[in-house]
Amino acid sequence: MFGRLHPGLGKLLGLIPVLAVSGILVFYSIVLGWIIRYFWLFISRDLSGSDFSALFGNFAGQAASMPWHVLAIGVTAFIAAQGVQAGLERINKAAMPLLFGILAILLVRSLTLPGALDGLAFLTKPDWTYLWDIQTWIMALGQSFFTVSLGGMLIYGSYLDDGMDIPSAALTTAVMNSLASFLAAFVIIPATFAFGVDAAAGPELMFVTMPRIFDVMPGGRVYGALFFFSVILAGLSSALNLVEVPVEALMDQLKLPRKKAAVPVACIALGIGLYLDLNMGVFEKWVDLFTIYMLPAGALIIAVGLFWILGADAALKAINTGCKKPWTRGLIKYLSWVFVPVCLLVWILGMALGGIG
Repeated sequence: MFGRLHPGLGKLLGLIPVLAVSGILVFYSIVLGWIIRYFWLFISRDLSGSDFSALFGNFAGQAASMPWHVLAIGVTAFIAAQGVQAGLERINKAAMPLLFGILAILLVRSLTLPGALDGLAFLTKPDWTYLWDIQTWIMALGQSFFTVSLGGMLIYGSYLDDGMDIPSAALTTAVMNSLASFLAAFVIIPATFAFGVDAAAGPELMFVTMPRIFDVMPGGRVYGALFFFSVILAGLSSALNLVEVPVEALMDQLKLPRKKAAVPVACIALGIGLYLDLNMGVFEKWVDLFTIYMLPAGALIIAVGLFWILGADAALKAINTGCKKPWTRGLIKYLSWVFVPVCLLVWILGMALGGIG
C-alpha cells in the first residue's frame, strides 16, 4: 500500500507497522507460554499452600519457560498456516463465545465473595481528578492502540469484501473489546479486594496474586483452571492477529504460500524470544521499545498515509464502500485533524513520560 503512495520511501515506511506488530508477537508469545503453563499447573496438580512468588520467579526469565514458549508460538503458527477461514476464523468463532461464557461464570463467583463489593465500588466510583493527569490519557490511549492492534487491523481490512460495512464493524470491534475488558476487570478486581491483595501489582497480578486468591477460594482449583483457560483463549486470539501481519507481508512481497510464510515468521520470533526468555531485563526493554515507540509510530504512519497522502476523497470512498449509511467528509476531517494529532501526541508523550510498556 505504501509503495503505491510513494514509490521510493513508501515500502520502507510501510515496513515500520509490520515490524512493530512483529516485535509485539515476539514477547506476546512468551507471555502466552506462561499462561499455558499456569493452566497446566492448575489441572495437573494441587497447588495448595504454594509460594506463588517463588513459583513465578523460578519460571519467568528462566530456561523452564522455554518449552511453553515453543508450544505457544508453535500452536499460533500452525493455526495461522491453515489460513484465515480454516484457521483464524474457525478458532475465534469457537473461542470467543467460550471466553465470554467462562468470564460470566467467574464473574458470578467473584462478585459473591465476601468483601467483593469494596472492589465493585472501587471500579464504579470515578475519581475525576485523574482526568487532569496527562499520564492517565497517555496510558489509556496507548492501551487502546495496543488492545485493538491498529497495525494488525490493516491486514484484516484488506481481506474484507466490498459488501462489508467497515464503520459498523469498527464499532462492533470497539464495543466487544471493551466488554471483554470490563468483564475481566469485574472478575479480577473484586476478588483482589475480597482477599486483601494489591490490585495494582502489574504483571504479578495474573501470575502471583490471582493464584493466591484461587488457593484460598473454595473450589479455587477449578476456578483457577477456568480463569487461565479463558486467558489462553484471549491470548491466542491476539497472537493470531499479531502473526498474521508478518505472514501476510511475506506472502504479498515474496509471493510465498501461506504455510511457507508462517514457518520463517515463527522461527524468527522464536529465535529472538528464546533469548528474551533468559533475560528479563532485556525482555522489559523489548516490551517498551515496541509498545511505546514502534506501535504508535506505525499507527501514525498508517493514519498519515491514508488521510493526508492518499487524500480525503479516496479515503472516504474506501470507508463508505459497503456502508449502509455513508459518512460525510466530516469523518475525514475528524480523522485528519483529531486522530492524526492524537497519534502524534501518544507517540511523543509516551516516549517522554512512559507508556503502557
